[in-house]
Amino acid sequence: MIEVSQRARDIGDRVEDFVRSKIAPYEHDPRRDHHGAPTRELVREIRALAREAGLMTPHIMDDGSHLTQVETAYVLIKSGLSPLGPLALNTNAPDEGNMYLLGHVGSDHLKEKFLSRLVSGDEQSAFFMTEPADWGGAGSDPSMMKTTCKLDGNHWVVNGRKRFITGADGAGVGIVMARAEGVDEGGGACMFLVDLPDPAIRIEGAPNTIDNSMPGGHADVTIENLRVPADQMLGAAGEGFRYAQVRLSPARLSHCMRWLGAAIRCQEIASDYACRRQAFGKPLIDHEGVGFMLAQNQIDLKQAELMIYWCASVLDTGDLGTTESSMAKVAVSEALMRVADNCVQVMGGTGVTDQTIVEQVFRELRAFRIYDGPTEVHKWSLAKKIKKAHREAAASA
Repeated sequence: MIEVSQRARDIGDRVEDFVRSKIAPYEHDPRRDHHGAPTRELVREIRALAREAGLMTPHIMDDGSHLTQVETAYVLIKSGLSPLGPLALNTNAPDEGNMYLLGHVGSDHLKEKFLSRLVSGDEQSAFFMTEPADWGGAGSDPSMMKTTCKLDGNHWVVNGRKRFITGADGAGVGIVMARAEGVDEGGGACMFLVDLPDPAIRIEGAPNTIDNSMPGGHADVTIENLRVPADQMLGAAGEGFRYAQVRLSPARLSHCMRWLGAAIRCQEIASDYACRRQAFGKPLIDHEGVGFMLAQNQIDLKQAELMIYWCASVLDTGDLGTTESSMAKVAVSEALMRVADNCVQVMGGTGVTDQTIVEQVFRELRAFRIYDGPTEVHKWSLAKKIKKAHREAAASA
């Protein structure tokens, strides 16, 4: 078993107590938007509690350094014990991934202008990459990106469309990906830091989705003649895809961390229900069909935890961990989906109501199997690597 530092355990244990005692009671708070997501007012209120407890952005230290990935796993799993926990503690997506990217790639100028606002929890952010399918834009294949950027004096001008942009409605900071005209290196992909809202970035709406844990939902966006100062490009022109890889594996893994915490809580709720609810002369837990489902959940939860810590330990070596994070994302998302499904089933009618978080976590995990790369894309990527390794082995035999 990978060892977790005492520093991380101390922070994580405080986070767990905070989420259970202070944040979980807000799960039935009626302040929700028409998508069912928490309102910005509710987020501000629970973040004030986190500041009061000294737990805002607990995975980033006062000097700006980050916990290791293994340490982060311990803390973020605890933050996920309530769907509202990551929002309260500023460990939520896309902010956590955006802070990681800025901290590792951003210039001092960009860190000073944008990163501090995110780490403090005063503002939230959005990552503008995915594009509409009916436009032929980028989805799981980022090389299909059609949003363009063109240098005009000391500014870049960006035009295009984006879709499923989490948190764009209400965000204060955006990271926009576009393809540079006339730049061949790295496919011409560029990233820009922008202040939001901006009149050149127009939110057309946000579809109702199966998940509703993210304030503002997942917006459809049109970008028309957005002018970005050249010094707000993240790194160099044409390096956007490479920077996306820096962000991708840790952000993908942190999703696994948070949703493991939520699935653990679902298992607690379903187990409590099964031990108290009587049917056919005995508690549900004593019926083999129910007991076996909860037993399988324990197995899946432990396997998911081990996959997360294994992948985190690889990332801590400095490796990009693309293979490992693909494996972890598939294994964890599929396992946690089984856990949540079993919890709904064990609880019967109660499991499909909003009386507990179980039905919400079930919906969120179903969406997670698609977000950050569908299971099939990750398996396809892994299969390509298997084929390549086989060819290389055969050639050297």
